[in-house]
Amino acid sequence: MQLYVFPPSPNSLCCQATANQAGIELELIPVDLSAGAHMDPEFIKINPNHKIPTLVDGDFSLWESGAIMLYLAQQAPASKQIPDDPKEKAQMAQWLFWKTAHFGPACGIFTFENIVKGMFGMGDADPAQLEKGNEEFSRYAGVLNEHLQGRDFIVGDSVTLADHSVATWLVHAEAAGIPLADYGELARWCKGVLGSDAWQKALATIPTG
Repeated sequence: MQLYVFPPSPNSLCCQATANQAGIELELIPVDLSAGAHMDPEFIKINPNHKIPTLVDGDFSLWESGAIMLYLAQQAPASKQIPDDPKEKAQMAQWLFWKTAHFGPACGIFTFENIVKGMFGMGDADPAQLEKGNEEFSRYAGVLNEHLQGRDFIVGDSVTLADHSVATWLVHAEAAGIPLADYGELARWCKGVLGSDAWQKALATIPTG
């Protein structure tokens, strides 16, 4: 299987961590967004949204990180990334949707303003946007921080797609200026998830500098 990625991208990294936990070796194909590679007609054939990540498995292509994670995890049920219990499986989905609708966009403000703008020469961070980011992150980080009290994982007793999906937006927390340290339970949980072998292997693919 091939995964088209922009190596530092949170949405790419959570797919890689999922594959690593599942024991799936992916061929990573970097897409140079700064050079407009995502607009190449050949790439648009496999992802009409011209975004990353995109998975190709033979003649099958799949986009959207959540869908890719589900597909990869289903290849290796023994990795326990999708709970067997129906209620826990529904809770996992709940947190996946929560990340997409709320937590990810809140973290994304910091990532865009403090990292992406600098990478692509888009000017300085917008203080108004960072203020909005602080408000949004505070709201949703508080929800997860309370949920994680007494828990090592978001759902059940092992790492699931919920953990991968949420933690990926905290990979660049320090560089992005995300106030993770203000939320002790969230910081503790994040350190555990990102310290796993699956995540360390994914993080090692980020180019230095």
